[in-house]
Amino acid sequence: MPAYHSSFNEPAGPNQRYRSLGNIALLPIKTKIKGPAPSADSSQDDIIDEAIALFRANCFFRNFEIKGNADRALIYLLLFIQECLGKLQKGTPSPTEGQRTLVTHALQNFSIPGEPQFPLNAMYEKTTSKNDADALRQYLSQLRQECATRLAVKVYNGEDKPSKWWMCFSKRKFMGLPNIGTLQ
Repeated sequence: MPAYHSSFNEPAGPNQRYRSLGNIALLPIKTKIKGPAPSADSSQDDIIDEAIALFRANCFFRNFEIKGNADRALIYLLLFIQECLGKLQKGTPSPTEGQRTLVTHALQNFSIPGEPQFPLNAMYEKTTSKNDADALRQYLSQLRQECATRLAVKVYNGEDKPSKWWMCFSKRKFMGLPNIGTLQ
């Protein structure tokens, strides 16, 4: 059974809808957080909704065939969600504490493709310029913050403690990787 891929993948060529930084697609997202990502239609799912929906199914896979630049953004978000669930696993915080923990984690210093601490340098290209590297860092930060906000809502689902149906996946390692390069 193959892993689930992003619906935002598109064939390579001059007619691509999404710009790429390195080889990560700069996809539109529904957010109020400032950053380089274009805004998405609020009635349709974006890459963050897709990552949250596909996390539990994809976390069972040790291999993931990349079919496009949107898959690289999906992999990044899946590994970030894995880190977030690990943070919530330590104790059982209330919803406000959990939200604060995830947002703080999203704002921590992290490595980007091309830096030595980034665990997936074999799959991701280094950006070609300093400006592109800064834009990629801003884009990934924007993705992390928005994903942390939405994930907390999903994991707590209006209850006082994290859902056991989410937390049972906190120890699973997508692609056998422990994290996505968040620096402690």
